[in-house]
Amino acid sequence: MGLTGGIGSGKSAVSTRLAARGALLIDADQIARDVVAQGTPGLAAVLAEFGAELAAPDGSLDRPALGRIVFADAAARGRLEAIVHPLIRAESARRIAQLPPDGIVLHDVPLLVEVHSAGNYDLVLVVEAPRELRLVRLEGRGLPRDQALARMATQASDEQRRAVADIVIDNGGNLEELDARLDEVWREVLARRDTRAAAEHPPAATA
Repeated sequence: MGLTGGIGSGKSAVSTRLAARGALLIDADQIARDVVAQGTPGLAAVLAEFGAELAAPDGSLDRPALGRIVFADAAARGRLEAIVHPLIRAESARRIAQLPPDGIVLHDVPLLVEVHSAGNYDLVLVVEAPRELRLVRLEGRGLPRDQALARMATQASDEQRRAVADIVIDNGGNLEELDARLDEVWREVLARRDTRAAAEHPPAATA
């Protein structure tokens, strides 16, 4: 499964809860951080492209400073994506290969629509929440409103995400409402899994 949604929609709350129900989580955001961690070839490539001044005093990547550059400049964002997206894909594939073959894999991909990867998944889940609520959530995390709006502007629209969605998850309410919705979603996922397994492995014919 591929899970996506706009910034502030609450993908992390959804992915955490689906993992608790049995999904095997592959978090593209975490992988994106890992491939440019201190001492990695990815970090060296980013610093070579954007400048050594983006290294924090401890040698790690100054992610806020890089974010201010790439979310204000589409060309710069494209240069960053050309470096990190191949690394993310390779590391994601490596981690997926280590999972049990019969597991239900949930791949949390914030830019699933933007990189046109919906076709890579058996099922696409889209998390939604009202725009103003998303802004409130992001401001609560310390992201100024102007920066939150700039990041939203770089992402796909709700309509574009819905166009590739198999299941839409409304996360505009409280956590109890979200849990009730995810109970429904998980039952549907299990039913689809079982239907697919039955189609791929029909019972042997008897004489």
